[in-house]
Amino acid sequence: MRYSEIFFDLDGTLTDPFEGITKSVQRSLKYFDIDIADRSELKCFIGPPLWESYMKYYSLTKEQAEEAVKRYREYFSVTGLFENEVYEGVPELLEELKSKGLRLTVATSKPAVFSERILDKFDLSKYFDFLSGSELDGTRVNKADVIEYAIENLGITDRSSILMIGDRLHDIKGAHKCGVDACGVLWGYGDRKEHTECGADYIAATLNELKEIILR
Repeated sequence: MRYSEIFFDLDGTLTDPFEGITKSVQRSLKYFDIDIADRSELKCFIGPPLWESYMKYYSLTKEQAEEAVKRYREYFSVTGLFENEVYEGVPELLEELKSKGLRLTVATSKPAVFSERILDKFDLSKYFDFLSGSELDGTRVNKADVIEYAIENLGITDRSSILMIGDRLHDIKGAHKCGVDACGVLWGYGDRKEHTECGADYIAATLNELKEIILR
């Protein structure tokens, strides 16, 4: 097998966080008198750093975006993080990859403190050797920083042994910035066009396709 180190994004790759994230964003925007009736409009918040999305999609200033993130976490940290579900077939895939001797890592821009609770809730922690996430103060929020942190802590010297798997362009671009191959998946919140345009090394439409890419 070409890859022995498999890095997984969390949101939109291992789990579908639509309900929890969009409810949290919806509530945070109300603080700024922005009412969102259709939460599907907020899918764009799944994947990228939160403050970046508030600024990009709702023209908040940096200070306002930081306040929005605080408001977001008031709901998310208590309720929203568990309004989530594991994609069908993910535990079975992780089990098989572990049985093949591969080392699995979660590399997410979500704060590590929330990511750990989600993995524990859905009994996924047992599959992973390491969790690399951001900090609540915004440290290590960019995907390249998350990946570099994992590489450093795992003591990986051969970056060609790593495959980063994620559903958004941030996963692909972050991996490439670190000299790591990347696979875009289509069951999350990015489409084939997005992955193609940002130069994904592979694109997987299904978990079976992903397994074939990893184990080839």
